Amino acid sequence: MKFLWVIGYLSLFIGYGLQAQNYTYETYQTKEGHILPYRMLLPTDAGKKPAPVILFLHGAGERGNDNEKQLTHGSSLFTTPDIRNHYPAIVLMPQCPEDSYWASMDIDRSSYPIRTDFNYPKKPNWPLQAALDVVEELIRTGKADPDRIYIMGLSMGGMGTFEALIRWPKKFAAAAAICGGGKVDKANRFAGRVPVWVFHGDADGVVPVDYSRKMVSRLKELGAQVKYTEYPGVNHNSWDNAFAEPELLPWLFAHERGK
Repeated sequence: MKFLWVIGYLSLFIGYGLQAQNYTYETYQTKEGHILPYRMLLPTDAGKKPAPVILFLHGAGERGNDNEKQLTHGSSLFTTPDIRNHYPAIVLMPQCPEDSYWASMDIDRSSYPIRTDFNYPKKPNWPLQAALDVVEELIRTGKADPDRIYIMGLSMGGMGTFEALIRWPKKFAAAAAICGGGKVDKANRFAGRVPVWVFHGDADGVVPVDYSRKMVSRLKELGAQVKYTEYPGVNHNSWDNAFAEPELLPWLFAHERGK
């Protein structure tokens, strides 16, 4: 039994390694000297024309500076030959340092589910700003299609997704936020501009499902283009269900900014 477990673990590790090989190692340095590690997947026809961009924000458990852990969830979604052929894109997977978050918030971890206070100051946390700066650089150099910039995130990354939409509502063509949350009274900033698909498990023991429910309810009140998928009995790992949705990428890529 132990032998079979070891073989299974090695197979998973090797498979993960093969997926990771598709992503190049990159870093971005801010004017203040901060270093943001990120991995980048280029389309098979890179350089022939400006490509769509997917900015993918990981969860709190994948923070660090190894430029590896952020590939744990979601990276393989974009590497299958079929997906690369049908939805060629530049996929950016930056890594947030352990002492920060994508979203501007105070977190109470004294009990679970956690409680957060989203307190967006004038400037975002530097990792979120740096991630957007990487996107801007791709646009400036003609590598990215400015009308097809997409953002996705899970957990802490879902919270960063909502903050990015609130701060830069004219930047994105569509967004997917998984088991995240945001400042509901700021939803009017992107409602009507950016279509959003929100996912959450109703048994989430880490991030309250009410975070997504309240955001979706407010977006509907504002007449926004919003889809909501709630998974019965699913805990915090609702990203597994979201990534298995056959319409996720077709829905995302069907949108262009301003159309």
